[in-house]
Amino acid sequence: MTITYFEDFQVGQRSTTGSVTVTAEEIKAFAGAYDPQVFHLDENAAQDTFFEGLCASGWHTAALVMGLLVRGDILGGTPLIGASVDHLRWPMPTRPGDTLTATAEVIEKRESRSRPDRGILRIAVTATNQDGGVVEMFESAVVVPRRVPSD
Repeated sequence: MTITYFEDFQVGQRSTTGSVTVTAEEIKAFAGAYDPQVFHLDENAAQDTFFEGLCASGWHTAALVMGLLVRGDILGGTPLIGASVDHLRWPMPTRPGDTLTATAEVIEKRESRSRPDRGILRIAVTATNQDGGVVEMFESAVVVPRRVPSD
């Protein structure tokens, strides 16, 4: 595994992942195990809900986006070690047949106050569907190794 170090990242640096297409079967399977609400489980019953049709659980969308970020090596092969997730939003639902892609941007970087061998990157992540609609957005603090620890 190739490590990209804290010193190599720049504020404003962006990475875009590959994509994943969501199926109705996957939506129902995830919902059955983790979020068993009618609008995630039954196309017909979902028509009469707030969502007016079958849609993925937000947590399913979050898991899909996490998979995209990891497989996309958004930190250049450095593992994604999350310290926090903030401002998590699902502006629109993920639907069967949607193809999701994520973009991550470094919006802040700082040396760790308690661990001189580490740095903290703050990244803003936006996931969109095939039409450019935003299905998820959040900010996250991730821990990355430093090449040269501070004194």
